[in-house]
Order: sequence, then structure tokens, then C-alpha cells
Amino acid sequence: MSTHERKFEIGQTINFRSDRGARAAAPGRYEIVGMRPNEGGEPSYRIKSELERHERIARESELTWIS
Repeated sequence: MSTHERKFEIGQTINFRSDRGARAAAPGRYEIVGMRPNEGGEPSYRIKSELERHERIARESELTWIS
């Protein structure tokens, strides 16, 4: 397992941009609701939008800070 330090914390609000060709993500902000094991050496997270009933799994490279 990688020792890569995570950029985001549970409870933080972020933007999500999927590059996996997954079904269309709801627009707007997401909240980090949990941590996941690394995927390919990169931290991953459970995220949730208020506009969707389900959670998504996102790699750190798919997340950006809210500006």
C-alpha cells in the first residue's frame, strides 16, 4: 500500500470530474463521506452528491478543491 498523503478529508466539499467514462455524474458539489483503499497507488474516496441517492467511488485525481 502506498504512503501517499491524502489531500482531502471526510466531511470536505469538493468538485468531482470522472475520467472513467462512468454514467453521467450529477453536476455540482460532492461531499467526502469515506476513505477507500488506494487504487493503483492513488488514494480513493467515497463521495456523495445531494442530487443523487447513491455514493460514488472517486480517485483523488478526479477531485478538485471548491474555489
